[in-house]
Amino acid sequence: MKKILITRKLIKESEDKASKTFDPIFNSNDELYSQSKVIEMSKGCDGILSSLTEKMDEETINKLPDTIKIISNFAVGFGNIDLEAAKKRGIVVTNTPEVLSDATAEIGILLILGACRRAAEGIESARDGGWKWSADYLIGKQLTGTRLGVLGMGRIGQKIARIAKSLGMIIHYHNRSKLSEEKEQGAIYHDNLKSLFSVSDVLSICCPATKETVNMINKETVEYFPKGAVITNIARGDIVEDEALIDALNRRKIYAVGLDVYKNEPNLNPGYLKIKSAFILPHLGSATKDTRIAMANLAIDNIEEFFRTGNCTNKVN
Repeated sequence: MKKILITRKLIKESEDKASKTFDPIFNSNDELYSQSKVIEMSKGCDGILSSLTEKMDEETINKLPDTIKIISNFAVGFGNIDLEAAKKRGIVVTNTPEVLSDATAEIGILLILGACRRAAEGIESARDGGWKWSADYLIGKQLTGTRLGVLGMGRIGQKIARIAKSLGMIIHYHNRSKLSEEKEQGAIYHDNLKSLFSVSDVLSICCPATKETVNMINKETVEYFPKGAVITNIARGDIVEDEALIDALNRRKIYAVGLDVYKNEPNLNPGYLKIKSAFILPHLGSATKDTRIAMANLAIDNIEEFFRTGNCTNKVN
């Protein structure tokens, strides 16, 4: 049996599966391992089942034992892993696409609704009590007839677009390439950011974090949006330059934000805490039991497939 290090505690069903397939080292206390601890605990292991909480940078990867042949990331994203450094060491990196698309899209829609309809302020008022209904009390933005810009029309972006369309929104998108008419479902393609942002009453960020997408929302691009636009992020915090977005919110250039992800998680930029229209969640995109089991099981299957065949369908490097 191959020996693997599982860096975070998994749901029981997935740990049982891992025990049947491998000789696993579990993290029973769900401790957040440091980079040095990951290196130490991986001695004698053939593979690592990692999560987004482990920073597998070049230095860490270069110090991993020679026995490590695969890092199976328990996420669709892999920004925590230096892919090139892993490739140079002959280490395959895999991810868990598709299985979390539905759950993440649901949170994407929640962010849009929560930001547009001032949910954070409403929750606070309900808890405080003493609020008084009036015709203009907590007036928000209705979605019907508004334009939704989808930045990154992959699996999750397409699902968000379909749900948003059913709510009466008009869908626009920017992608690396134009989709087929079947996948577009009537959405309008934009071949550059400025074109998309300028028509986005609401933006849903769904693209992966790469060198090209880091800080796509910045001091310059935030000015492309219509005044009073709403920006939501279901993808990765690295795509947003926080100071630029916070400034735009304070100037009322941007009406509200809905964030499930942000830089330096779990440490939110304190500037957001001063903004009433900020609707913030703690990275709940894939947080349903069925989805987390499916993700972990796929991460386990990726390792099994690699050692059985020498390759893996979900290889990303």
